Amino acid sequence: MSCFIIPMAQAIATSAYRKVNAKAIESSESPLKRNIPALEKMLWGGTVMLIVDHIINGELTWRFPFFSALESGGFPAMLRELLTVGVPMSLVLTAVWAVWTLVKAQRTASVGNEC
Repeated sequence: MSCFIIPMAQAIATSAYRKVNAKAIESSESPLKRNIPALEKMLWGGTVMLIVDHIINGELTWRFPFFSALESGGFPAMLRELLTVGVPMSLVLTAVWAVWTLVKAQRTASVGNEC
C-alpha cells in the first residue's frame, strides 16, 4: 500500500548525498563509498517497481487519499505498513548492497594480488 515511501525517502537522501559529495565519492578508498551510485540505482529501481505494482493492484490511485490504506484503516494502518514493511525492505536492500559491494571489493583485491 505505502511501503515504497521509505525506500523512496532513502533514495532521495542517497541521491542528495551523492550529488553533494561527488568528488569525495569518486576519489574514496572505501568500496562502500565508491558504490553509492549502485545503491542509489537499486533504491530508485525498487521504488519505481513498487509504485507500478501498487498502481496495477489498485493500492495506489490517482484520486485522494491516493493510498488504499488511508481509505480502509486510516493513518495508523499506513504507518504500521511503513514500519513493518517499508523499513525492513530498505534495511535488507541496503544490507544486500553492502555485502555485494564488500564481496566485489574482496574479489577485485584478490585478483589484483594474483597478477
